Amino acid sequence: MKKAASFIRHYLLARRGARRWQDRAAFDRWREERVLRHIARVRRESPFYRELWEGIADADWRAFPEIDKSAMMAGFDRLNTVGIAKSEAFAVAEAAERSRDFTPALRGITVGLSSGTSGNRGLFLVSPEEQAAWAGTVLGKLLPVSLLSRFKIAFFLRANSNLYASVGNRRLAFGFYDLLDPIEAHLRRLRAERPDLIAAPPSMLRSLADASLAGKLDGVRPRRIVAAAEVLDPLDRATIERAFGQTVHQVYQCTEGFLGCTCAHGTLHLNEDLVYIEKANVPGKPGTFVPIVTDFSRRTQPIVRYRLNDLLVERAAPCPCGSPFTAIERIEGRCDDIFYASALQPGAAPVPVYPDFVTRAVIGASSEIEQYRVVQTAPDRWTVELDLRDGDLRQAAESRIQQAVEALCERLGCAAPVLSFTSYARMAGDRKLRRVERRYAP
Repeated sequence: MKKAASFIRHYLLARRGARRWQDRAAFDRWREERVLRHIARVRRESPFYRELWEGIADADWRAFPEIDKSAMMAGFDRLNTVGIAKSEAFAVAEAAERSRDFTPALRGITVGLSSGTSGNRGLFLVSPEEQAAWAGTVLGKLLPVSLLSRFKIAFFLRANSNLYASVGNRRLAFGFYDLLDPIEAHLRRLRAERPDLIAAPPSMLRSLADASLAGKLDGVRPRRIVAAAEVLDPLDRATIERAFGQTVHQVYQCTEGFLGCTCAHGTLHLNEDLVYIEKANVPGKPGTFVPIVTDFSRRTQPIVRYRLNDLLVERAAPCPCGSPFTAIERIEGRCDDIFYASALQPGAAPVPVYPDFVTRAVIGASSEIEQYRVVQTAPDRWTVELDLRDGDLRQAAESRIQQAVEALCERLGCAAPVLSFTSYARMAGDRKLRRVERRYAP
């Protein structure tokens, strides 16, 4: 009964959205009060944070030391407030991944693993109350209909979880589609179930869009498409929207919280009613910042001043929806995937080449590009993987990409790399797609 009440309350609050506050100033006052209340509770319940914050008053919480994934995992046993050891949590989560049975919990707490894009997998712990609150909030923010309507959701995930499975009820049918399954199995199931909402990584949505354009998804007419877990590339967005005839919505979620989602206009807004996000500005990239997250909605695994590895570009124009929540133009990528090139000026530091610079140089060079990936393997070497509509135009496309990259590097004041071209061969599946990826440490 308590979980049901929490679910309904958070669903209704999420449906009301920013209308709960008269203006941004009123919202900021409410949020600061929530953060301070949360900080006081975390200080009492988490030995890790109590020690980390020693000598710093709650009111000065913005002066607390930042943490990151490595710090969180190193202090996991003392950071969480339910007495779960990292070793036992990993054992439960890894057993679930091997068996593909994701129902077991640890003393009533849902345990999950992050996808570990950077090779460092993280753990997350969620209590039943937090699970109900998450489900209510997600549905309130994303469903285009009320809970009283019958609605089918297809979730494409690397791993299922009690967290996601909690979304289902008598009217709401939730389907877990395992990203490890072959694409043909997904197509058959989609044709049979005909979901109203499809949520998947952009790489999987792109595969489904290609299948739809090829006539392999007859009868599948989702009312909403939601991209999650990967950067939504402009090339993929255009193909997905063309195939399904609608705006692609987005969810920005990770181990550290439910950080953002799109409004009815398709604009990605930060969920500032759940998380406080400080903006660490990126030098040389106006409007771009790295988020420092304080999630004031989670007690089991507190997230306070946690520095993410993402590059977010803030939207310059206000969103027509009128929400006071920060609007994001795009999630550009990860800090780890900023390329670095040798400066033309002797003795100068390496020059950062940001992921969106690389993306625009490649996809702007040729309208024939269907799929691409760019990998920096050394300071002066990039590998460019390409799939073209017309293979006979490959040489021309490669030449134009070479010219675009050289022009970009000239503009940035760095040495142009040697480009190696190869065929695009990646298939949608378990591993996250990174269209721009750095594979060397500068």
